[in-house]
Amino acid sequence: MATKIRLQRFGKKGKPFYHVVVADARAPRDGKFIERIGSYNPNTNPATIEINFEKALDWVNKGAEPTDTCRAILSYKGVMYKKHLEGGVKKGALTVEQAETKFAEWLQSKEGKIESKKDGLTKSKDEVKKAALAAEAKKKEEIAAAITLKNTPLAEEVIEEEVPVAQAATDEVVEEAPIAEVVTEEVVAEAPAIEETVAETTEEVTEAPATESAEEKAE
Repeated sequence: MATKIRLQRFGKKGKPFYHVVVADARAPRDGKFIERIGSYNPNTNPATIEINFEKALDWVNKGAEPTDTCRAILSYKGVMYKKHLEGGVKKGALTVEQAETKFAEWLQSKEGKIESKKDGLTKSKDEVKKAALAAEAKKKEEIAAAITLKNTPLAEEVIEEEVPVAQAATDEVVEEAPIAEVVTEEVVAEAPAIEETVAETTEEVTEAPATESAEEKAE
C-alpha cells in the first residue's frame, strides 16, 4: 500500500490549521488517515510546526512519500537531513558519532537562525509601531495647525466687518443732526405767530368794556 505524508485541513475560513498525517495515497485529502504525526499553523510568524520526530523519521524510512509542503516542513524540522545522514552511515561514509555531531551542529545553527528571525520580526514590529506613532503625532500637529490657520482669518474678517458697521451708524447719527436743527428752527419760526394770536385776543378783551358803556348810555 502506497502511503503519503500530507496535510489535513482544519480551522475556519481565512485561518487554516493543518494536521500532518500519514494516509493511504488513494484516500481523499481530509478523509481517513493511518496516523497523525504533527501539526502546522501558518497563521503565526514564523509558522508554528510541531512534529513527532521519531515517528516522522520512521515513516520516511519505510517509504512514505511526503507532499511538497510536507517535505518542506520535514526538512525544516531536520527529518530529511537525519534520513540523509543515516543513509551515509549505512553506506559506511560516516560513523554514527560523526552523523550525530553533524546533526547537532545543524540543529544549533537552525535554532540560531530561528531566533535571529524572531528578533528581527520583533524589532520590525517595534519600528513599525514607532513609525505609526510618529506619523499619528505629525498628523495631529498638521490638523491643529490647519484649525489654527482656519480660525485666524475668520477673526480678522469679523473685525473688518464690524468697523464699517460702526462707521455707518456714526454717519446716520451725523445725518440725523440737521433734521433736529430743522425741527428746532420750525418751532422757533412758529413762536411769533403764537405771540400775534395772543395780542389779538388781548385787544378783543380790551374792546369789550367799551361796547358795554355804549349800551348803558342808550338806556
